Amino acid sequence: MNTADNVTIHPCRVLTGTVRVPGDKSISHRVAMLSALTIGPSRLTGFLRSEDCLNTLKAMECLGARVEITPERIQVTGRPWACPRQPLDMGNSGTGLRLLAGLLAGRPWTTELTGDKSLRSRPMQRIQAPLEQMGARVELMGTGNCVPIRITGGALRGIAYPMPVASAQVKSCILLAALFAEGETRIAEPLPTRDHTERAFQVLGIPLRTDGNLITIRGYGPRGPDLTARDWTVPGDFSSAAFWLVAAAVLGTAVTIQNVGLNPRRTALLDVLKRMGADLAVVPETASLAAEPSGAITIRGADLRGTEIGGAEIPNLIDELPIAAVAGALACGTTVIRDARELRVKESDRIACMVANLRALGIPADEREDGMCVSGGATVRGNVELDCYGDHRVAMAMAILALRASAPVRIRGIACVNTSYPEFWHHLTLLGAKVELN
Repeated sequence: MNTADNVTIHPCRVLTGTVRVPGDKSISHRVAMLSALTIGPSRLTGFLRSEDCLNTLKAMECLGARVEITPERIQVTGRPWACPRQPLDMGNSGTGLRLLAGLLAGRPWTTELTGDKSLRSRPMQRIQAPLEQMGARVELMGTGNCVPIRITGGALRGIAYPMPVASAQVKSCILLAALFAEGETRIAEPLPTRDHTERAFQVLGIPLRTDGNLITIRGYGPRGPDLTARDWTVPGDFSSAAFWLVAAAVLGTAVTIQNVGLNPRRTALLDVLKRMGADLAVVPETASLAAEPSGAITIRGADLRGTEIGGAEIPNLIDELPIAAVAGALACGTTVIRDARELRVKESDRIACMVANLRALGIPADEREDGMCVSGGATVRGNVELDCYGDHRVAMAMAILALRASAPVRIRGIACVNTSYPEFWHHLTLLGAKVELN
């Protein structure tokens, strides 16, 4: 883990080389929890060793699983769960907390979930509503109906739930709770979202049906499913690869990202970059044991043009929108991001924070209620100090934009990058940038 809290990025005209991004954060959370549900050992290869995912492993230990970590792999041995003796601290991870809430809703005891300052500001009514419909008691004890959460579970019943917001986290929370429910649960998504949970269920032999945006699963009752332990291979995180895709596209160089996840519900940024004129090639590989497609992506520099990003593609690039805004800042013309109000309730208000930082660097940008408008072509101002607002994706996005600045740019508060991509600064240096950590 990087221990620095600030970084200075020097202007860079060339980034080139090959990088292997760390394991997918979304998949890592899921396989850790599902491995803890089985009886017996599961070896996790490629697991993301970031703060968020390590907090999920600690929570699994508190619930009864045995976790062994070596340089080569991580092994989770599932054992019968027991009520934890203290609140489970999920750190910065909204994914970890929301998914675990679903599992705990099926347990006949009371558990408290908490997290850091950022997590304590994120909306949790969206999981409270379906879990309480299923029969759990969910108390939101934080200011504004946020974290900490106290969950009293057990005696769940299947429900039909039309999701008001497209959210893979909420969908997965319901699916995990449904494992311990009596009867059938049906979830209707307004738009398709990432399907890592459904893919993992299929690998474990948990039957579910998907018909368009409707997902149906029959619960196993209070005892839950009897799952056989298995090994998992986690591909590289496409959301982490996104920073190198945009960096190579705007710097006129070539970068290859190896072993990156290519789940079609995660790769909408590739379509956006192609629309903007990027030169990229994708070479698929054999699907991993986690039933997740992966492969290599090579991207070369090109003259990008502005585009509009919105509608059905938003759920499939919600985490990539900060770096997509950077691509827009360095493109010719205007880039508009719409239908992305969800950005306001991430680790930060990503709309407000990105617009503030873009303006600080001399990029014309305006907030919209559900997105932003970014005008490209301006000179990126140097000798500026930026705040990443405790948001890892804002920090990394601004680091990429700073490579094109007229003078060095300092970014404060970068320790948050450890939540998803601890090796980011090292990889940035390996590809040719000059980075000063302090």
